[in-house]
Amino acid sequence: MITSTANERVKAIRKLRERKYRQESGVFYIEGIRIVREAISRPERVETLLLAPELLAEHLRAEVMQQIESARVAVLEVSAAVFASFGLKENPQGLAAVVRQEWHELSSLDPLHMGLWVGLDSVADPGNLGTIMRTTDAVGGRGILLIDNCTDPYDPSAVRGSMGALFAIELIKTDTASYRRWKEQHTVFTVGTSDAASVNYQSVAYPENMLLLMGSEREGLHPDLVQACDQMVALPMAGRSDSLNLAVATGVTLYEIFNQHLQRGKK
Repeated sequence: MITSTANERVKAIRKLRERKYRQESGVFYIEGIRIVREAISRPERVETLLLAPELLAEHLRAEVMQQIESARVAVLEVSAAVFASFGLKENPQGLAAVVRQEWHELSSLDPLHMGLWVGLDSVADPGNLGTIMRTTDAVGGRGILLIDNCTDPYDPSAVRGSMGALFAIELIKTDTASYRRWKEQHTVFTVGTSDAASVNYQSVAYPENMLLLMGSEREGLHPDLVQACDQMVALPMAGRSDSLNLAVATGVTLYEIFNQHLQRGKK
């Protein structure tokens, strides 16, 4: 058991709070029983499981240990003080993990069988991104396209907001120019949102294979991406507010798409 906060492996875990180090190492940190259980359902991605036995609740210990043994992942035991030195929760549960990041290539998308994807243009808030990952998974979406200067989906706030959905969806990083070249080569129905659009988001028939493009919190969808859309839609608003939170707007639109797909499947 590691009992020193100056241990080199412990120092490396603490560094994972920084985006630069996450990018250099290709791994990220997760904490909490629920999300760690999600992670070890794909044990090939778990680099190290971090366990502080004295913090793990007695009523969960046997079940958690059995799952860990079944997954056959590397386990690093640490003291409660060491766990607290890299932990992010006020009341730590004694279970965390260092997990390998997973990225996919834009070229791997098959437009005929891609399902539902969300494209995000320069999303800045990791909490919004985490919520969008969670909602995308909830509606059966396959993945998220991160375009240009997006926040890191492996940021602790994004990971926490995703509630484990991070392990269920695919992630692709690209830029506007690369995306537009790909779009010119493939027939993919693409819908963008804008408060200036004249078409209500509920009046469009959404196909099974499509991309929903959402703009950044401050600037909206970039004009170059607007040009790549087959349809622009707006969410009507009746109050004084002139915009919706990005995660909320994405969720509302995704559930309209989801409900249309459900109704179509019942016919």
